[in-house]
Amino acid sequence: MSRLLALAQLTNSIGDGGYYVCSALYFTLVIGLSPAQVGVGLTLAWGVGSVAGVALGHAADRFGPRRTAVLLALATSAAIALFLVVRSFPGFVLAVVLYATFQSGLLAARQALLAALVAPEERTRIRARIQSTSNAGIAIGAALGGLALQTGAYHAVFVVDAVSFLIAAAILSRLPEVAAAPRTKGSLTVLKDRPYALISLLHAILLLNLPLLSLIIPLWIVRNTQAPAWMASSLLVLNTMSVVLFQVRIARRATGLGKAAGLVRHAGVLMLLSCGVFALTAINAGRWTAAVLLLAGAALQVFGEMMLASGAWEISFTLAPADKVGQYQGFFGAGLAVARMVGPVLLTTVVLGGGALGWLVIGLVFLGAGYAMGPAVRWARVKNSTSSGAMTSGLTMCV
Repeated sequence: MSRLLALAQLTNSIGDGGYYVCSALYFTLVIGLSPAQVGVGLTLAWGVGSVAGVALGHAADRFGPRRTAVLLALATSAAIALFLVVRSFPGFVLAVVLYATFQSGLLAARQALLAALVAPEERTRIRARIQSTSNAGIAIGAALGGLALQTGAYHAVFVVDAVSFLIAAAILSRLPEVAAAPRTKGSLTVLKDRPYALISLLHAILLLNLPLLSLIIPLWIVRNTQAPAWMASSLLVLNTMSVVLFQVRIARRATGLGKAAGLVRHAGVLMLLSCGVFALTAINAGRWTAAVLLLAGAALQVFGEMMLASGAWEISFTLAPADKVGQYQGFFGAGLAVARMVGPVLLTTVVLGGGALGWLVIGLVFLGAGYAMGPAVRWARVKNSTSSGAMTSGLTMCV
């Protein structure tokens, strides 16, 4: 079952890799949008997606995660196909909002499906294997996207992406169906779970490290360092291959909430160090010195990223009620949508506008969020223990 989950992820990740490389140019050169219009559309889309993911995750709990995941994979394919025909800003907004909504829901449904099919002690390890597979697929897709950039075959990339989600839906349909959770009053309980909300917020803050590599670092290299511009692609390759090689090994350390919170804390430290090294690249010490510093900063960043992912998976799975995994994963996964929504504007302002001081500010934010995760997890454990104790006759649960 885990192999089918990984194969489905690999398939649509190949399509996504091409999308990531070509989408910006397709939106501007083919659809005819301005960069500002693309930015507004994407911000709106991921804002909607962050909310929709919770509702669609709840739907996965209510109607079954496999059925929901298959339908959302099909819907994502349709949304991607819509990009092939829109030629106006309103049409683009409609397509990208549907794309972000279905992608957010699909993530929640897949997480709920994994939680239902895999033993609790194996979930983080299997999730890490899926992530490793996903990164390999993205690398393959990005290479194909690079060929499309050279030939101008932008439409082919979107066709491949749409087909990849159709194949993923077919693979997901081969998994066993999971019994739907019974209907209960106050179904969206995650919205009232304050400790889990705090944990999700801290996770969203730490996920701001993702736009650093994809957006801020390339601009920083060109504007503030003497390193060759092609270093941006080298850092992306380093990141992708590191996840493929090391994510599963690091995930083995996430055994229980305490160790998972420790991994998140260590991630915050590594992200601070990474930001400090990136700040040093602005020193006029030659192009190759800058290049070496960029590689060192990217290595610290990706190991922080992998520690964050491993710890966050363990925390998010363990603290989610067994019959509400979909909505809890939808809420937790909203952090990625929020990072995509606010990250580019925030990081461009702070880092590119603030220079070395801006890097330090962002690094300290990462450090603070990483250290705050431990107390937040302890609060959630106490709350869960108290709630369980209230349902148990005469038993006092101690943490």
